[in-house]
Amino acid sequence: MNELQFYDKIKNWDFSMINHTKESLTKWDLYELLNLYAGKECKILDLGTGGGEKVLKYFPECREILATDLSNQMIKTAKENLKKSGRKNITFRQMDNLNMNTQKEYFDIVVARNTCIDANQIYKTLKVGGKLLLRGVDKLDCWSLKLLFNKGQAFNDDKPISIIDYENIINAGFKQVELVPIHVREYYKTRDDLFALLMKAPILVDFSEENSDIDANIIIDNEKIDKYIMENTTDKGILLIRRYYGITGVKY
Repeated sequence: MNELQFYDKIKNWDFSMINHTKESLTKWDLYELLNLYAGKECKILDLGTGGGEKVLKYFPECREILATDLSNQMIKTAKENLKKSGRKNITFRQMDNLNMNTQKEYFDIVVARNTCIDANQIYKTLKVGGKLLLRGVDKLDCWSLKLLFNKGQAFNDDKPISIIDYENIINAGFKQVELVPIHVREYYKTRDDLFALLMKAPILVDFSEENSDIDANIIIDNEKIDKYIMENTTDKGILLIRRYYGITGVKY
């Protein structure tokens, strides 16, 4: 199973049924920034949209939103979610982020969430003055859990994806580029809630930015997960320490 097959199997990116709470230790919110920057005539491109849940819930009413994903199954789910929402300004379309077929200098904002990017192609599709907003999962995300299982997303990468993206965005020509480490504590109510997350998100999958030869199968060792739960249960729930990153940049 490769990365595309993994996401085709998942089909959606909706975590709302998983009972958990969050504590953000970092004041950086992608959707707050997006709604701050986006005007009524704004055209937005969303990369890595999954099943469209975040776009439908958090993206502003504006002139146009094109939301894309590599997985046809994810886009199928997104279109079904769009019908239920009643929103009219959003189009969902299958597209490879590394082989973008969008118009040059067309979008005012490009949003990329938990997905691979080609910074040069994003730069070309943005208007002059356009903004890039990126949020990703960094190498040290759920690190104690990855250490226990001796595997996981970016576990064997020498350079964190945050640094790779940051350098590529600067090299593409973006200015005012900022990289912000995002620290979040998540608390899962039950073992089943934590297990549901691990079966849906590639936390314990060996996705790598440096090696395309991956094993995308999720195999959970019950003894190890029970050991983790025993050592990380708090009065708020089962603790996962998350490490994300945010990057902003402007095209001049």
